[in-house]
Amino acid sequence: MNGSTGLLAKINHMNTTQVKADWTDNVPTTLAVENSKPIINEQQQKILIERIKHLLKEQNALLVAHYYTDPILQQLADESGGCVADSLEMARFGKASSAHKIVVAGVRFMGETAKILSPEKTIVIPDLDASCSLDLGCSAEQFIPFCDQHPEHTVVVYANTSAEVKARADWVVTSGIATKVVAHLASEGKKILWAPDRHLGKYIQSVTNADMLLWQGSCIVHDEFKADALLALKAKHADAKILVHPESSYTVIEMADVVGSTTQLINAVKSMKEQTFIVATDNRIFYKMQQAAPNKKLIEAPTGGVGANCTMCAHCSWMAMNTLQGILDVLENDKNHIHIAEAIRLKAFASTQKLLDFAATCPS
Repeated sequence: MNGSTGLLAKINHMNTTQVKADWTDNVPTTLAVENSKPIINEQQQKILIERIKHLLKEQNALLVAHYYTDPILQQLADESGGCVADSLEMARFGKASSAHKIVVAGVRFMGETAKILSPEKTIVIPDLDASCSLDLGCSAEQFIPFCDQHPEHTVVVYANTSAEVKARADWVVTSGIATKVVAHLASEGKKILWAPDRHLGKYIQSVTNADMLLWQGSCIVHDEFKADALLALKAKHADAKILVHPESSYTVIEMADVVGSTTQLINAVKSMKEQTFIVATDNRIFYKMQQAAPNKKLIEAPTGGVGANCTMCAHCSWMAMNTLQGILDVLENDKNHIHIAEAIRLKAFASTQKLLDFAATCPS
């Protein structure tokens, strides 16, 4: 088969039904995205996967996928020599590889992070419109003047931000190491300007007692987990341990047996003796959790309760924009490149490198 246009046309001819994901009707208009993809059957899926594997090898390309992408893409990344990880580890894996091209199955800021660490490589993502509510809610146009108004603060930003925001920051952190970085800075008497996730910021502040000024962003997925519904579910599963990502609200975090990053939550399922877990993060993480602990029971935390409208229902719709068809398209047609102005990239690299250096020396 020559060209993704021909292959996708064949698949669409085999099944022309088009669907619009249910979440589009409920996404706030300021964050609205469109995602209409063809439904494909198992045979069509195999055709796409084999073609993608061939092109990855032919182009010396690497597929890295986030824990929140479709399990089919996670499996493909593993099988083709790539990796499934959080955004920073995806970028580090790509940098360490000999691949000339990195296909990032995730959202746009993840592609930018890969480009920040690997400027010499071609970085592409399946859909350039795949974004993140934390990124969109903290634009450089708003954030930079805010930082300038508080020059006495050290600027620490979460990885879920644009290259421009990272470039303005003093430090970039992941959820797995944020508390350690902030505690270190607080021990030096520094005030922290934190962005963008207010829930993660409040959690870090509660752990470190740091003087923190919080940007008021939030994750549109984790915002949907509500304490009252979680309490009701826990009552039905008294022996279950509750695992919570710190982008969740503090009332949900207070109920957690474990609070941690995606990787930390996967490790918790694997290492803890308990057999049942209620998991408050994007439900696509279950793929790697089940691999790590195949005999344990995983229960999706409810996206309901007082104040919930189930905008995302435990799965990020921007992550859902990553498809086999999209991966094939960028490989066949050499499109959706990530570009960052070098002056911005260098500044963003400096703030990210601080994290990497810190992580290399701090105790785990």
